[in-house]
Amino acid sequence: MSNSTINLEIEKNNDAMLLAVGKMNRLLDHIEEGGGKKRIEKLHKEGKMTARERIDFLLDEGAARIEVGAFAGYDMYQEHGGCPAGGVVVVIGYVRGRQVIVVANDATVKAGAWFPITGKKNLRAQEIAMENRLPIIYLVDSAGVYLPMQDEIFPDKEHFGRIFRNNAKLSSAGIPQIAAIMGSCVAGGAYLPIMSDEALIVEGTGSVFLAGPYLVKAAIGENADKETLGGAATHSEISGVTDYKMPDDKTCLNTIKDLVDKFGRFDTAGFDRVKPQPPAGKPEDVFEIFPANGAKPYDTLELLRRIVDEGKLTQYKEHYGKTIITAYARIDGWAVGIVVNNRQVVKNAKGEIQFGGVIYSDSADKATRFILNCNQKKIPLVFLHDVTGFMVGTRSEHGGIIKDGAKMVNAVSNSTVPKFSIVIGNSYGAGNYAMCGKAYDPRLIAAWPTAKIAVMGGEQAAKVLTQIQVQSLKDKEHAPDPVAEKELFEKIKARYEAQTTPYYAAARLWVDAIIDPRDTRLWISMGIEAANNAPVEKFNVGVMQV
Repeated sequence: MSNSTINLEIEKNNDAMLLAVGKMNRLLDHIEEGGGKKRIEKLHKEGKMTARERIDFLLDEGAARIEVGAFAGYDMYQEHGGCPAGGVVVVIGYVRGRQVIVVANDATVKAGAWFPITGKKNLRAQEIAMENRLPIIYLVDSAGVYLPMQDEIFPDKEHFGRIFRNNAKLSSAGIPQIAAIMGSCVAGGAYLPIMSDEALIVEGTGSVFLAGPYLVKAAIGENADKETLGGAATHSEISGVTDYKMPDDKTCLNTIKDLVDKFGRFDTAGFDRVKPQPPAGKPEDVFEIFPANGAKPYDTLELLRRIVDEGKLTQYKEHYGKTIITAYARIDGWAVGIVVNNRQVVKNAKGEIQFGGVIYSDSADKATRFILNCNQKKIPLVFLHDVTGFMVGTRSEHGGIIKDGAKMVNAVSNSTVPKFSIVIGNSYGAGNYAMCGKAYDPRLIAAWPTAKIAVMGGEQAAKVLTQIQVQSLKDKEHAPDPVAEKELFEKIKARYEAQTTPYYAAARLWVDAIIDPRDTRLWISMGIEAANNAPVEKFNVGVMQV
């Protein structure tokens, strides 16, 4: 390949990634407006800050932060006016140097009402807090359950009520919870701040009660205004339900800072960290390395060197199972074990071609043993997905690919060191499972704008689904002509591919975020720092010994 051809390829890659990141940032800008400028202005007139303004004021200025679930609810609930960011903002950051997770209702989105995705996002925040023993701060400003969808948010195990159960579990585990009532807090939602360790309430805007004035009037005929029923004076001076009465939002947030400043520290898990070093090359080099055409091979090792400290990797079983790279490295000073799909076409010891991004028996075996080693040595695991699945066909089946794949899935499932997943390209089928997809409890899982998550690629899926529909029509003696069959294929393909995008996944919280590839190190580093608060359990691989 000539230099001019290589340079053209690099430019194409760079342009494609810049466009993808640009699209992501434009969508984020719109999402961050919440319910829109008019509703933001209305909050300001009431003397209230927005959810994002509250978080900005609370967190240490200039310190690192990551947002979880910004795309939650994206392009969903359009018949109800939409639900930007799921109506709640979740950020991991620092208060007085202490890492915390903050959950803030966005009152500009249906008055902070809870949609189904709102409940799922709140539960995800609590899950992160529990797994990592991370203090959690709730900034409450919500009208409660969104009644038109109450059947999808109220009664089930993973619905609204689970949040209060988690409040109790967090408390029993000694994980600090602080709640600030900075707006409405109604009905079942009233339990969240009061089941926290300490509750603050803002005068004039904060209120908390099991039933509001209208319901009280309807239920027992009593006339009571909001302040008398459940305002700051009532609960700070009469009922004793809240612990601190605050004159305004800023005083409330400053008081939270003072409370966090006094927290004791947990014993650390003991993950190894040295002084961080920058990676090889420039962070934006990944834009040039990752291909514009996701089906093309690329130098996966060079990509890794742009993520790990000093570009240094110690490969485990470098010459065996080459379609997966397993390596020890450091990311922002933290020791990590990396499992990444090698997207280059390689040859095995027998001289046989193996396709990049496919998991073969030997690569599954290597990854399994590496995962066991990382658990033995208490090294956090980082999975970078660009996988089309396990190798199929007679030869692979006869070679026991199912059993080898099952061993890898077993090792991932039973791994007790914290796991972090970044979906950089494809994440298809059982390959998603083996590479620690959402179902396998990664502490954090993020996607690049180039990610695709599905059972299989759009082309293959569309062919299978088209064949099924065509056969069904033939059985009814209505076989389509070639033109109609092609139209059917294109329609199915378009619908299927729309469901493989990172935006579709992030909207449903299959991933915690879509991130700029240049922020990969930050996500992994902050994730390991959080995980270092929690002890690591003894590892047991289970019945499928390797």
